[in-house]
Amino acid sequence: MSDTAANPFALNGEIALVTGATRGIGYACARALAEAGAAVALGCRDVRAGEALAKALREDGVKAIAVHMDMLSLESIERAVAQVETELGPLSVLVNNAGHSRPAPAMQVNADDYDAMFDLNVKGAFFASQAAARTMAARKRGSIINIASQAGFVALDGESIYCMTKAAMIHMTQCLAVEWAPHHIRVNAVAPTFIRTDSTKGWLENEASLNSLLARIPLRRIGEPENVAEPVVFLASNAAALITGATLKIDGGWTAV
Repeated sequence: MSDTAANPFALNGEIALVTGATRGIGYACARALAEAGAAVALGCRDVRAGEALAKALREDGVKAIAVHMDMLSLESIERAVAQVETELGPLSVLVNNAGHSRPAPAMQVNADDYDAMFDLNVKGAFFASQAAARTMAARKRGSIINIASQAGFVALDGESIYCMTKAAMIHMTQCLAVEWAPHHIRVNAVAPTFIRTDSTKGWLENEASLNSLLARIPLRRIGEPENVAEPVVFLASNAAALITGATLKIDGGWTAV
C-alpha cells in the first residue's frame, strides 16, 4: 500500500511550487508541504534568501530548491515552472501566495498603486496558475491553492483595492476549478484573517488596533502562518480529492458574525 493510500494527507511523491516563499505564510506553506512528504520549490525574487531557506530544508532531509520567480513577468513565471520540472520533476501542486497591499483611503488611491496590486495579486496568480495547469493537464492531475483573504468577503477600512483583488482571486478560483475539472486539476483557496507576519506587524504592534481586531474575531486570537499552511496541505492532498472551487475561511469566525 502506498503512503498516500495509507495516509490520504501524505504528499509523498508530489512536487510543489510556492510563490512568495521566503517568509511568512509562503515559507510556512513550503515547510508544511515538505513535512508532508512533497519536494518543494521556493519561488522568490531574492534567490539568495530563497536558497538559504531551501538549504535549511535540505539539511532536514527534504528535496528543495529555490527558483527565481518575478510574478510581474510572464516569462519569469514560465521559466520558473520549467525549472521546477527539470530539477524536481512533474509539478503537481502550486500555491499562489505572492501578494501585497498598499493601504490608502479610496479617494487617495493612485493608478500606480491600483495597477501594482492587481498585477501581483490577480494577474500574477492567474498566469502562474495557467503555466502550472498546462503541465498538469498533460498528466491529468494537479492541485492549485490560492492564498486569498477574508478581505475578499468583507470590507477593510483603507484597503479597498486589496479587498477587490482578493475577491477577484476567490472568483478566479471558482472559474478555473470549473474549467480545469475535466483535466483533474483541483483549484481551491484559503481566506485567512490577520496572521502574524511582517506585513501585519504595523496592525498588531498597535495595542488599540490589536484590541479592535481581536474584538472582531470570535475565537479572540490572531493566527500564525502555520494556521494557514496546514489547511493548504489538506487541500493539496488526496484527503481533499472531491474538493474544488472552494474557499476555506481561516478567520476565527470573523465572517460568520
